[in-house]
Amino acid sequence: MSESDPSVTIQGIPQLPEVQQHLVRPTDPVTGTVTVSRVCTKSKKAAGFVRHIEIDVSGTPLENAWVPGQSFGVVPPGQTDNGKSHKLRLYSIAAPTGGETGDGTIISTTLKRVVDEHWDDHTLFTGLCSNYLADLQVGDQVQLTGPAGKRFLLPADPAAHNYIFIATGTGIAPFRSMIGDLLKADMPARVDLIMGAPYESDLLYDEDFTELAKDYPNRFHYRTAISRHLTPTQTKKLYVQSRLQEDAPVLTEILKSDRTLIYICGIAGMELGIIQTLATILDPTSLSQYLSIDPEIGTDPAQWNRKMIPRKLKPTKRMFLEVY
Repeated sequence: MSESDPSVTIQGIPQLPEVQQHLVRPTDPVTGTVTVSRVCTKSKKAAGFVRHIEIDVSGTPLENAWVPGQSFGVVPPGQTDNGKSHKLRLYSIAAPTGGETGDGTIISTTLKRVVDEHWDDHTLFTGLCSNYLADLQVGDQVQLTGPAGKRFLLPADPAAHNYIFIATGTGIAPFRSMIGDLLKADMPARVDLIMGAPYESDLLYDEDFTELAKDYPNRFHYRTAISRHLTPTQTKKLYVQSRLQEDAPVLTEILKSDRTLIYICGIAGMELGIIQTLATILDPTSLSQYLSIDPEIGTDPAQWNRKMIPRKLKPTKRMFLEVY
């Protein structure tokens, strides 16, 4: 193959595939129909309300038109106070290639209800689009756009790599999609998922990932990090970076391999702790595979801050960040 071939991996650097984008634009959305809406936390007593939503897009340009890591847009009904239509909101696709049923007709996402207070007058604030989606019943219709995204993707040659996925909250959505693709294919890729949650009850798709770990014991490894209480299998409170540190004896060897890629998705701020931990468990040569460090900030990770990302702490093409 020539170096122009997108499936070539050069010295461990992944080449991303060419993907379709914006087949459906906000000015002319298509109509999808909700087929499934279910709670996807480990327990219905979880602190937050998180749902898995499946939407039938058969007969539209979105049918069978996405890859893991992309998003679709939702155009909520109604108008703003200024009389304008609401802007679309993007949601990460949680369905693998081929969708929930394998024929490309059912797309899905993971969404959390937003319920909060306005800071100034402490009146109730509810997020517009996520609550709208969470309220939809099976059979209801929704206006969609997309797909969008060309950077947070699996490489063109997924078998050439191992993967460490690190997620908090609904950041798990693209990894559910990616893991579905990686495991259904007969390839030597190893996948380690670290899923962080404040309480064990807040773990998303926990039963699904637990079953996958049993079905693919040599290929898929599911690791959880619970930050606000202890569990029968976790004797100290852990954030995702703490789990990375705790499991360093295994994960360090994987990270040293030039096959390995790191994907991070979730709440903004999580990336700093992960980067600091990588700097403590990896030697400088191994760390440089994932991170370019400006010499002026020094080598002490404790002195780094989030404002340094990405100018002073710049992820290489082997680390993918998507935080919100």
